[in-house]
Formats: sequence, structure tokens, C-alpha cells
Amino acid sequence: MPQDQETGSTFKMLLDDAAARLGSRLEADVLLAHLLACDRAWLYGHGTDACPPAVESSYMKLVERRVVGEPIAYVTGTREFYGRTFQVDRQVLIPRPETELLVELALELDPPTRARALDIGTGSGCIAITLCLDQPRWEVTAVDRSEAALQIARFNRDALGARSLELRHGNLFEPVSDRHFDLIVSNPPYVAAGDEHLAQGDVRFEPGMALVAGDDGLDIIRRIVAAAPDHLEPGGWLALEHGHDQAAPVRKLMESAGFDQVESHRDLAGIERVSLGRAR
Repeated sequence: MPQDQETGSTFKMLLDDAAARLGSRLEADVLLAHLLACDRAWLYGHGTDACPPAVESSYMKLVERRVVGEPIAYVTGTREFYGRTFQVDRQVLIPRPETELLVELALELDPPTRARALDIGTGSGCIAITLCLDQPRWEVTAVDRSEAALQIARFNRDALGARSLELRHGNLFEPVSDRHFDLIVSNPPYVAAGDEHLAQGDVRFEPGMALVAGDDGLDIIRRIVAAAPDHLEPGGWLALEHGHDQAAPVRKLMESAGFDQVESHRDLAGIERVSLGRAR
């Protein structure tokens, strides 16, 4: 990075000021490292270097976006999931660590070697792409009702080399109405319409259609569970992420729909986060 003596700010001064405004040195570092396409070690090694005015201006714009609460994943346009970096923007949910549990459980199941898997509401594609790359013999299909979300998923698919992943536009099972699968996974909308958390934190910036599902948050899950038996091979699995207090009702829905081996699994915080069942 060339030095520019016209600015009075060094990289360290810039970072110190941003850290004070953000209340986080880590976030200040992450934003500048993203802008400069470097790692944090470079920032510390060049802290006394003068910062070019153009860099300072661009950095301040990123900091301002974060100061007003925009998720850092949207500010940088990326988020890591299952060891891979995915592009994200406001058209898709931000991949979260708890969703990795859904992937882990899916990968531990016992479908056929060349299983056909379906991801409903794929968003950024993080679940489907991970399954596709970690199980290259699987035939993975992903659907989403948002064409804007599918554009992000296509970018991530191609950037990460999951070119065998099939992406289809449409709501729930509509794009695959005539097909059957050995595994169906989904991180669907599951937040209740009146949930106070919708006005807090990162979710204020995320797409509402990917979050909210009726008065109790279970509208979409009900539809998936009810329709899934018609799209699963005998012995096929359905695995769903859900809210922190929804495990019991989701298990009941699965049992009522005729699923066997219904159980819920806890995430790293000890919350029952994913429920699954096996079709008869």
C-alpha cells in the first residue's frame, strides 16, 4: 500500500477512531481488511503507514453503514459458512452458525450413495452448495421463490465450484412437483409476525419473506411437513431448522404426517434447533 503524505491519518489512527465509534476493534479491523483485501496481520504491521485519502473516505462509508446497524456481512458482502465464503446481500438471509447443525445432521444420515437431495428456500445457497461439495455423488436441487436470491445462489454455486447443483425458481415444492427425493432439508421462515426481535439487530435488514411465517411462525413449516411425504422416497429424511421454542410442535407435526424416528437436536447453545423424521 503506497503512503500518501497528504493525509494526517495513519492506518492505526483510522482503526482506533473506527473502533471507538463501533465499540469493537475486531469489526474495525474486519472492515478495513475487507476494503484493502488484506489480512489483519498486515494492518498491524503497517499501522504507522499513512492512509491515502481515497481509502479513508471509502472506509468511513463502510463504518457509517455499520454504525447505523447494518449487519457486517452485508457491509462486506460475505459470510463464512461451513468453512467456505459465501456472497450475501439484502436479498438473502445471512448464514448463521446454528444452520451448520442442519448440514451436519444431513451429512450424517444414511441415504443412498447417489442420493437425491432437495433444499427448500435456499437463499444464498449455503446449505445446498455445502451438501453438493461434501457429497459429490449426491444429486442436489435447490429452490427459492425469490429470483433475486437465486442470483446470489448461482454466483456462490459457480464461485465455489458446485456446478452440479440444480437451482429452480418457485415456491416450496412447486418447481419439483413431479419429483421424489431421498433427503429434503430446509431453513424456512419461522419467526412469528409479532416477534419483537424483528425490530432488533441484524434481522431489521434481512428480507422479511425469508423470516416471517404467520402468527406463530409455523405456517411454512406446516406446509413443508404436510407435502414432504409425497416427495420423499420410502425411508427418505426430512430435516428442518426451526425456532428456539418450536421443537415440540414441529415434532408433533412430523408425527401427525406419518414420519418415523422423529427427533430434535440441540445446537452449540443447547437449543433444540433442528428436527428430523423419516418417511415410511
